Amino acid sequence: MLTPSGYGCNMVNVAELFSQASQLPERERAMLASEILSTLSPILEDADEGLEEAKRRSREMDENPEIGISWEELKDSLGR
Repeated sequence: MLTPSGYGCNMVNVAELFSQASQLPERERAMLASEILSTLSPILEDADEGLEEAKRRSREMDENPEIGISWEELKDSLGR
């Protein structure tokens, strides 16, 4: 729950907005949340090294599916 403690006047406005928004029907809350989220920058970007590596591995598997191993094979290789 949002509280105004320590955040000054702007936080009171956010708390009031949250209180009003939480009273909206679910569909309208979802639409509002979606609109607000669309104003934020993405957490993962293409420049992210982990994301690039995942994309590279996904392309590699798409091009050559026989290089993959099963979950059982992975667990066996780890001695589990």
